Amino acid sequence: MAWLLRILASFPLPVLHFLGEGLFLLAFYVVRWRVALARANIDAAFPEKSPAERRRILRDCYRNLAAALMEGIWGYGASAAALKRHVRFVNPELVERCRAENRSVILLAGHVCNWEWLLLAAGANLSIPIEVVYKPLRLADVDAYVRDARRRFGANPIPHKDFLYEMMRRADEARAYALLADQTPLKRTRKYWLRFLNRDTAFFLGPERIARYLDATVLYVAMERVRRGYYDVRLDVIAEPPYGDDAGPMIAESYARRLEATIRAAPADWLWIHNKWKYPMPADGADDARAPRRA
Repeated sequence: MAWLLRILASFPLPVLHFLGEGLFLLAFYVVRWRVALARANIDAAFPEKSPAERRRILRDCYRNLAAALMEGIWGYGASAAALKRHVRFVNPELVERCRAENRSVILLAGHVCNWEWLLLAAGANLSIPIEVVYKPLRLADVDAYVRDARRRFGANPIPHKDFLYEMMRRADEARAYALLADQTPLKRTRKYWLRFLNRDTAFFLGPERIARYLDATVLYVAMERVRRGYYDVRLDVIAEPPYGDDAGPMIAESYARRLEATIRAAPADWLWIHNKWKYPMPADGADDARAPRRA
């Protein structure tokens, strides 16, 4: 499979966008890949929208996902200059300030727009080493190819099982630690529950522990589609040291509220096929933190 990715990465981006349209038609209209799950997620999130509006979000999220997949493949072979033309960081000075102060940053992003380009472009745009947690792919040759491609501009993909060791080993260096924080925590881990897109939703408390250990600033990373194949990235401060006892829930809720606003502004750009609601909030949940119910 790695050889196929190498071939596709050499194609011009318009050709890959054309192939992405074919992939969209196959996945959405023929295979119906996870369509029932995505439809249920969208219906629950936007009960105020008409059925026609929700159908449009469903269709467009598949089209955008197919385009993002092909763009990601193109990005594996693109130059830093080409990526900078397609992904613009609006306010990189927030990271530059932390680097100048020899302070690490935690970058909390979501599965919005093109997270593969986000990592590559961050390495090309930001003058700080970037560590990113990832789950190794099942095919060893594909995993090696993708890992090497992500490393070209300063990013360092770290398998999740090695992240704690690598973080402690480099704790005295100013680095960026990138997390796609909208993934669902394991059921057995401590988590923070809040209302998100009209449902009780679990979020990680881990970013606070990393930020506290590294004395790091926590930034929200918002990616916005400008037009096909072009994106803007804006950074927003979620929290800065020193951290109090309530930092964990505060960071989790601040991230979730920003992410929800991003999704509501452009619903078709989020990964609705991701099963964010794998399990319900338990009735007892003594080990979990919970946001107070809003009136």
